[in-house]
Amino acid sequence: MWKKRFTLVKIILGGVIIFAAIPPLIYWGWGNAYAATSSPTLRSVNEVAQKLTGAMNNRRETITFTYESKASNLKTKIQAALDQAMASDPYLYYIIDSYGYTYRGSASSVKVTVEVKYLETLEQTAFVNKEVKAALKKIITPGMNNHQKVKAIHDWVVLHLKYDTSYRKYTAYEGLKSGSAVCQGYSLLTYKLLKEAGFTNKIVEGTAKQPGGRSQLHAWNLVLLDGRWYHLDTTWDDPTPDKAGVISTAYYMRTDAQMRQDHSWTKSYPAASVGYHKTLSALVERGGQSAAVYKKLQKDLNYELYAEALIVRSVEDLTRLANKAITSGETSLLFRYHGSGTQLKNDLQELYKLGLEDLSYSSSAFDNTGDLKVFVTWE
Repeated sequence: MWKKRFTLVKIILGGVIIFAAIPPLIYWGWGNAYAATSSPTLRSVNEVAQKLTGAMNNRRETITFTYESKASNLKTKIQAALDQAMASDPYLYYIIDSYGYTYRGSASSVKVTVEVKYLETLEQTAFVNKEVKAALKKIITPGMNNHQKVKAIHDWVVLHLKYDTSYRKYTAYEGLKSGSAVCQGYSLLTYKLLKEAGFTNKIVEGTAKQPGGRSQLHAWNLVLLDGRWYHLDTTWDDPTPDKAGVISTAYYMRTDAQMRQDHSWTKSYPAASVGYHKTLSALVERGGQSAAVYKKLQKDLNYELYAEALIVRSVEDLTRLANKAITSGETSLLFRYHGSGTQLKNDLQELYKLGLEDLSYSSSAFDNTGDLKVFVTWE
């Protein structure tokens, strides 16, 4: 049996989109029967899976063993053991490029040879582990709580990687070594950092698309924080083309409903059902010494957009907000707008009366509220 694994990449179509492909499955059949006595004898799927897991974690390219089982469903059992072994560690799962196996023997005992090709060598994974530990020592400081740690990890990945537009760098090793990777590399590095920092997390397989574009395969992370799951897409939070020092949080700690605006998935994953803005609001209301930390996170994540009182509903609201920004010496404005795209354009024209020049803006749907998230810049 020979199987080619996923390679996940992002395609740029006026923004950030992801691509992947799965080649067809091929298997090698029976050979001549013979007595297999030179390799360990295994008698269950679990035993085979354990054997494979240990060998794969050591990046063994050839794995042999004798399997005593009925031949009628042998292929199903070997495949189940392979799936179980790869599922034991998401990181292992995504650095296996391809695998194949042959089996020969009698109706009750066969010798199995598994050949595996890896995207990352044992030495390269050791390099990743070393770099991950070094990075965490720098970004995780004494006194940080878990919410701060997740944000620090997210920001570090976005700042230290840029998207590989050659679509050739799939691993965390390639990302760390060269500074660029596709979404698979982003999610693998994020997985390693979160896991080393003590956070349970998963890699999600799905699709994503930009407005007007077609869906492409994509990978991102789910992280468990204080008993709740959240989506975390470090690839889509990294501007493309890369902008030094710029970090987006549009896909930071999102719910299923929020992610489904442009992401989708079919596999079963833990539900992410509570908005992170609600989590932070509850923590702020609780008070205590950490309240200031959570307020800062709210500010950094632009969660003032969830405040009903701050929604821009008229040109007067917009003018008042712009005058406040101008007085503070700012050259940009982020706000939530209640109205149509046409109304927004008309209202923005009024900003020229304030003496602003070179106005430009971008807008997107704000969650499922029917409102727009608007970012305006000027000189």
